[in-house]
Amino acid sequence: MNTRTPIALDALGPNGPYRARNKLAIPDVAGKPFAELSLVPKLFVTRAMSALRKAETLPLEDRLAALARAGELFATGEVDGMSAADYQYRVSRMSGTPLAIVRTAVAGIAGMAAGAYRSLQAARPVGAVNDWRDPNARQGTAVWIRRGDVFAVHAAGNHPGVHALWLEALAAGYRVAIRPSRREPLTPYRLISALRASGFGDDQVVLLPTDYEAADEILRQADLGMVYGGQEVIDKYATDPTVLPNGPGRSKILITADSDWRDYLDMIVDSVSHEGGTACVNTTAVFVEGDPTPVAAAIAERLSAIPSLPPEDEKAVLTAYSQAAAKKVEGYLLAKAAGTRAHLGGDAVVDTLGDGSAVLRPAVHQLDSPHAEQANIELAFPCVWVAPWTREAGTAPFKETLVLTAVTKDEQLLDRLLADPTIRNLYIGNHPTYWMAPGVPHDAYLGEFLMRTKAVIRD
Repeated sequence: MNTRTPIALDALGPNGPYRARNKLAIPDVAGKPFAELSLVPKLFVTRAMSALRKAETLPLEDRLAALARAGELFATGEVDGMSAADYQYRVSRMSGTPLAIVRTAVAGIAGMAAGAYRSLQAARPVGAVNDWRDPNARQGTAVWIRRGDVFAVHAAGNHPGVHALWLEALAAGYRVAIRPSRREPLTPYRLISALRASGFGDDQVVLLPTDYEAADEILRQADLGMVYGGQEVIDKYATDPTVLPNGPGRSKILITADSDWRDYLDMIVDSVSHEGGTACVNTTAVFVEGDPTPVAAAIAERLSAIPSLPPEDEKAVLTAYSQAAAKKVEGYLLAKAAGTRAHLGGDAVVDTLGDGSAVLRPAVHQLDSPHAEQANIELAFPCVWVAPWTREAGTAPFKETLVLTAVTKDEQLLDRLLADPTIRNLYIGNHPTYWMAPGVPHDAYLGEFLMRTKAVIRD
């Protein structure tokens, strides 16, 4: 494969590919030129969104067949002259995501493409049907319908797998606009190209790389939108019912005194380091009823054995960054960790790879209180805070948590954790925080946001 020449990533508008005069140079993790991304102006966005709104939705059977074909093509075929192996390598070098993780994500996207409608149907209320022609409508029923026609996504670039979720919107019949991340736009470019090659029209799904001003226009002109980002993104869209924000997960593990933490050490370490520690479902903090010191020491010993390797190495685990980006994260960590007890990574976490890139080595810090603010600091590498927990602390330390794995035999405690609406997922026992399965919600069902019920009765 020739990876020395930067590839051109055009916008994919309603009239086909569009190469803009305004281009953004995207380097690989070593800082070498790797791709040129066309950035479209606001007027292009306006026209593209108008075309999506005017387009007709494909019939259900047609779009589901096209989704399945596209998933297979995306994962294994040649798209826009690029093989699957070349694509995976380029994503790894562009984003720093280890190659093995890219491959797993690609398989997950293909699986979602084939099963997007089944996943969507898992969210349908049991009292609702999909079509007014259903016999139940003669007696009166609820029909499950879209809340709109155009869906927009401001995508993240930390992991290719984020592009699996919005395929549900296509399955539901939405026309979809994607604003890609500047860190890794190749995955949505390839996926949308595969969708178009498999039966979706150019006016059904578009790729709109933009500057920040035009990015807001994408959301304004969509019926519904989904955005990814940090806490500032959550705060910005918290009161907008048309936008679904996806932010930090701050996932956690609780080990109570009635369980021996040694029996769960594999699960704990895996929850911290799986997917390179970059996902919202990776464990940010571990809470221990009793002395957290031996738990922190054991986690640190395991994590210290992870090798530092370039992302395209088959054995790579850690995500790579430019040295400047890695140093910035390291500085933030060391400032926030002041006053804590470091078991790993107390002096430095940056490990250079000799080509201008670096990885962030794992970090383990012990806290003095279950209420310490550090327990909610989520960083995109295997960084975990280990804290004591007491019955008096109760469920407060676990608020605003995407996934909580609770290793406890206390059913009353589990009842309280389940009842807390700010704990979005509760895994009981020996289940890593990154566990997911088709048909099981990640952060509620996306279908709950995309769809609504309408009462229908017919003759």
